[in-house]
Amino acid sequence: MEIGIDSFAAVHKDPLDGSMLSAADRLEMLLEEIQTADEVGLDVFGVGEHHRAEFLDSAPAIILAAAAAKTSRIKLSSAVTVISAADPVRVFQEFATLDLISKGRAEIVVGRGSFGEAFPLFGLDTDDYDDLFTEKLDLLLTLQKEVNVHWNGRHRPALTGQGVYPRPFQKEIPVWLGVGGTPQSFIRAGLLGLPLMVAIIGGEFRRFRPLVDLYRQAYLESGHPEDGMKVGVHAFGFVGETTELAKDTFFPGWFQMFTQIGRERGWPPPSRAQFEALCGDSGAYLIGDPARVAEKVLAASEALGGIQRLTFQKSSALVRHEQMKNSIRLLGNEVAPLVRAKSGKVA
Repeated sequence: MEIGIDSFAAVHKDPLDGSMLSAADRLEMLLEEIQTADEVGLDVFGVGEHHRAEFLDSAPAIILAAAAAKTSRIKLSSAVTVISAADPVRVFQEFATLDLISKGRAEIVVGRGSFGEAFPLFGLDTDDYDDLFTEKLDLLLTLQKEVNVHWNGRHRPALTGQGVYPRPFQKEIPVWLGVGGTPQSFIRAGLLGLPLMVAIIGGEFRRFRPLVDLYRQAYLESGHPEDGMKVGVHAFGFVGETTELAKDTFFPGWFQMFTQIGRERGWPPPSRAQFEALCGDSGAYLIGDPARVAEKVLAASEALGGIQRLTFQKSSALVRHEQMKNSIRLLGNEVAPLVRAKSGKVA
């Protein structure tokens, strides 16, 4: 199983003292965190895409390209690329360039995103939400296979044989389909033969098993090669020297973030009791000491019938830089070897 990290390049106020990092300092720290993940042998680092004041990841390919120059082996991925609101030609060009800079380490996770700001920002109608996603994903996948592209759709001018350059270092850039809880999205990934990345940010892992099985069934019935059938999970996680320390470190920023989102969406404020339940044995938060986190990762994989990748969402709740780097080291040096040993992967 591959173990990695996803970041949204959050730049909230420090929940403990109210201080605020500059945007430049936060991005410098993020690059150090990616470098640390590379040094301790983690498999992948993903950067999300948002168009909001509290996040600095509106151009993830640029952040990942900067990280490519500071790393040597870790895969560099989006998490996710909001393909509905993007021009697939530019997405392909940006990630092909990243792939060349990193010598074959670029990946793309495409999805719809959890916020809707990109649609009005780029002059798109949310009533076209589903059509935009379907059409633009089709174009992105076409660009993988054709240099001179012939393609026609409703939401973008046709391509009539134009060459799309540069071409990536890899034969094809791996494209994962990021999904939430909609059965149709799981089935779509299977029908297209794409690896599946499931965002599980609450509840219990086992409740997603029927949806993951829908993906596997659609994938196999569509005749795709079995070795391409992969399931990944994106979940909140944080590793500390002790479980209580990990929870106490993560909670203040988590509380701040979900309180803010709750105000926007009409949710009640979160509570410490809710957080503790999510950190419990059946909860979806992978927060604790290394042995505890490794145990929960393996349990999550078993509950879902086996997974091939798990990425930890560590940075939405603003944790101070040294605490974050220490957690990354614990994840790479202690959690990942335990998981790899028990899941059959040689590190």
